[in-house]
Amino acid sequence: MVEARTTSSRALFERALAVTPGGVNSPVRAFNGVGGTPRFIASAQGAWLTDADGTRYVDLIGSWGPMLLGHAHPEVVAAVTAAAARGTSYGTPTVPELELAEEIVARTPIERVRLVSSGTEATMSAIRLARGFTGRDVVVKFAGCYHGHVDALLAAAGSGVATFARSGSSGVPESATGETIVLPYNDRAAVEAAFAEHGDRIACLVTEAAAGNMGVVPPEPGFNRFLSETCAAHGALFVTDEVMTGFRASAQGYWGIDGAVEGWRPDLMTFGKVMGGGFPAAAFGGRADVMGSLSPDGPVYQAGTLSGNPVATTAGLTTLRLATPAVYEHLTKAGEVVKRAASEALTEAGVPHQVQSAGTMFSVFFRSGRVTDFEGASGQDLTAYAAFFHAMLDAGVHLPPSAYEAWFLSAAHDDEAVGRIVEALPAAARAAAAAQGAA
Repeated sequence: MVEARTTSSRALFERALAVTPGGVNSPVRAFNGVGGTPRFIASAQGAWLTDADGTRYVDLIGSWGPMLLGHAHPEVVAAVTAAAARGTSYGTPTVPELELAEEIVARTPIERVRLVSSGTEATMSAIRLARGFTGRDVVVKFAGCYHGHVDALLAAAGSGVATFARSGSSGVPESATGETIVLPYNDRAAVEAAFAEHGDRIACLVTEAAAGNMGVVPPEPGFNRFLSETCAAHGALFVTDEVMTGFRASAQGYWGIDGAVEGWRPDLMTFGKVMGGGFPAAAFGGRADVMGSLSPDGPVYQAGTLSGNPVATTAGLTTLRLATPAVYEHLTKAGEVVKRAASEALTEAGVPHQVQSAGTMFSVFFRSGRVTDFEGASGQDLTAYAAFFHAMLDAGVHLPPSAYEAWFLSAAHDDEAVGRIVEALPAAARAAAAAQGAA
């Protein structure tokens, strides 16, 4: 899409292109999936973003999940300001990192936790720990589940369900993914085949607790329990990536509700986003015996100068303490309003679609039929989504600039913000229908 006007965001993007690859510091921000120029945001408050031109948008990105309470929550800002005034980094243990670790352990099934600075680092460390603990090398993952830009996990599916993967990114050698098996999500038979052939070599299976990086695709009922039991039967570790779902899809930071009820739990878990309150903070943790293999107690090395940063952990701790049941009740109710309005608008415009959710996370697939895996997610109409996205943006609603991302609401999405979304949907649906007709 070619925009007719030159904006401050356009001028800023031109400057960024001269100094940064693609003009952005994370690929999805570049609008390549929808066309046009990314908006440079000058400030944010509650449910609203304000760009460099002074235009306000209802935010449905939420910094890709962390802003559970909304932007610049006054209690979080006050706590962070006080923490920064005491010093921004020490390189020694601090009380906020201890209290955040205690909060995570108290809310989740894990027994020990190590704080790090990003979701990628958390998953990378969990994989290394699983390999060190088991003495095995093979890792199993699912197509469409994203676990950060870890070399071993930037893998594309091989030629068969139980074959090893090939590199999925330039710069990642085949040797880095040569011990990775990529399977279709929600496919029990594929999992059974992989473990039947390679079970004694598999260190771990890693999965998003509920997939959110191909759009929201929840696990089939009992699927996570099946994965846990399969891993246990073969001496492998079960690793759930809750970087996106943790403390967002449930108050406990543990979306595998069937596990909590039925008595299983992951051996390792990874967290990020909400637990950092909008700051660079993440964590991995799990069984005490597994975590005991981590340095300095054990032989698996992991370190980080800014791990447990006092400002970031203060933001995360304050956010988690403010994440009351009322917050999740509000998210659920607001989400139901938006999901229903989106489906009604798209139905009225004759646009095939599927709304899917996991806890308080949801997304809209521009295709008919339930989506259960990456192949299904890939079958949607990206042209229709791009038209829908830009119509929403023009109406003052900032959706994720990719059809493969979740929509995120916050506790700050009040009647005004939700009303703006609902009002914008019919015209956006008609734009999507027109794009389909022109294709």
